[in-house]
Amino acid sequence: MNGVGASNSALICFALYLLVVFLLALMSSRVMKKKEFVGEYFLGSRNLGMWAFALTFAATNASGGSFMGFPSLIYTHGWVLALWIASYMVVPLVTMGLLAKRLNQVARKAGAITVPEVMRERFASATVGITATLLLIFFTFFYLLAQFKAGSNILTTLLADVQPFQQAVAVMGDITDGLPWVGQAAPDYLLCLVVFAVSVIAYTTYGGFRAVVWTDVMQGIVMVFGVMIMLVLVIVQVGGLGRATEELAKMTTPEHGEAVLHLEQPRDDPLIIKMGAWLPLAGEAGGRPGIIRTGRQAVIEPGSTRSEAIPILKITTPEEIDRIRPDELPAAVNVEVTKLVPYRHGANQRGVYVSAPGPDARNDLGFLSLGMAFSFFVFWAFGGAGQPSNMVRQMAFKNSAVLKRSVVMVCIYYSAIYFSLVIIFCCARVVLPGMEIDSDRVMPEMATHLTAAAGWPWLAGILVAAPFAAVMSSVDSFLLMVSSALVRDIYQRNINPQASEKRIKRLTYGITSLVGAAAVFAVLNPPKYLQDLIVFASSGLAGCFLVPVAFALFWPRMNGAGAVAGMLGGGGTHLLLYIVGYLKAGHFSVHPFLGLNPFIWEVAGSAIFLLTASLLTAPPAESLVRKFFGRKN
Repeated sequence: MNGVGASNSALICFALYLLVVFLLALMSSRVMKKKEFVGEYFLGSRNLGMWAFALTFAATNASGGSFMGFPSLIYTHGWVLALWIASYMVVPLVTMGLLAKRLNQVARKAGAITVPEVMRERFASATVGITATLLLIFFTFFYLLAQFKAGSNILTTLLADVQPFQQAVAVMGDITDGLPWVGQAAPDYLLCLVVFAVSVIAYTTYGGFRAVVWTDVMQGIVMVFGVMIMLVLVIVQVGGLGRATEELAKMTTPEHGEAVLHLEQPRDDPLIIKMGAWLPLAGEAGGRPGIIRTGRQAVIEPGSTRSEAIPILKITTPEEIDRIRPDELPAAVNVEVTKLVPYRHGANQRGVYVSAPGPDARNDLGFLSLGMAFSFFVFWAFGGAGQPSNMVRQMAFKNSAVLKRSVVMVCIYYSAIYFSLVIIFCCARVVLPGMEIDSDRVMPEMATHLTAAAGWPWLAGILVAAPFAAVMSSVDSFLLMVSSALVRDIYQRNINPQASEKRIKRLTYGITSLVGAAAVFAVLNPPKYLQDLIVFASSGLAGCFLVPVAFALFWPRMNGAGAVAGMLGGGGTHLLLYIVGYLKAGHFSVHPFLGLNPFIWEVAGSAIFLLTASLLTAPPAESLVRKFFGRKN
């Protein structure tokens, strides 16, 4: 099958998947019409069974970070990522076992449908509710940015060879050229971002929580089958896991830099060299020739013989250089390298991809020190318990039997997903070199490459649906969480308690759409690494909510002052460490104080502030203690 036919087949498979998603949203909307709007739209009437609860929990956590950011890190740093993600297999045990049953009970007693509302009712304090709402909106918005970037990257890869898409990209480029902020985004990325945003915002707005759950069930199934198919294909094509590890052990880290491209004679028409093109590099003094990959589209204008400086990636492993064939160009191009920067840790070292701490372009100590490995083990396991998106689902399951069975099911599900991803994307370094130019796109690129090599290019649409499903299942959940916080916790509880259901419904649809549009605008020029946003947002949410919610559920003496102090203490510690990291590194980064993940310090700071404020102020009213604990304080 030719390239165009293969792309069209993959696109048809992918389109059928999206059609099913919208059909589920339509069915959900019909169910919602028969029930009370707020409780059904935001919490599915609290009657999720085992399959729905387990798969919506699993799919929401297995987000664009898991299927785009995590593969990017595996590809960039190697086998050490198995240690980085090790505790994720026990996340369901800790997350559900720690808070779920008690949170479900308290939410039902309070009649609450959002996490801020649980906190507000537990302490009978509007201040607690508003503080929780504002913190939730702030950090969740960053999580949304990461998911929108991931969704756009997936569509860009899938549609790259589709002719109508390329024509639309050209039109988009003409429209946005020169516009502030918007014009800085690549036209193909911008077009895919808009298409993705419109799709996911539409079905989330229309279908509500039940649509999110139903699509999560389908997306959870698509994810696990997609990963299993990729695992089989990559092991077969690479010649076995043993051979892949041997090849990985030979590799040395690439070098990032800049180059100017030259022509010997000017042309009458522009010469456009696409992003990702492989160009030969002359050897020095008769040495081995090298090869670079372009990190951005380069243009040599008519009448000129040189391009502007563009980012490049230089391959340094001799065996890789021998395997890579330069792209064919309509004219001979000479490369003048003007800048090269080696990795801070692991440069020129063989074996760095198969040993700890793993190579790192920005850190002299490597990617994963022993202290950071311990910190991430704690963070993934306990940080998940502090995510409001997980708490919302824990408020919606039907009974204890559903909870117990779901814990086991999700542990097995995560083991199958994450161990497989580590294997697949360590092998990806062997079969798909040079992806460091845009490593967040390695998942869809790998899906396309594996299916084309196997002779089943139509399968790419199904495999690409796996990361797309992960992204959509997270975007819909977080969109719903932000809109519920704004509509329920701010408008209905503080501005207009007597608002009619019709008014709430219209406001909910409008807010969900506006939040999505704001996320699209903000992510037009995102950070290089998607996973940076994921870790920032998830760590910030856990720092704000884990300790305050846990104490609120189990400690009768805790009061509203303690809740506010705990949330602000955890969130403030988180932001302080990122500010210090930015000032020290000069880019978006966190300061690993004493070599530990910031989550450790956030939890400690939150607990200290919470305990101090609670014990120095008056205890809660006896009526609240009796309501939620069934006894006096």
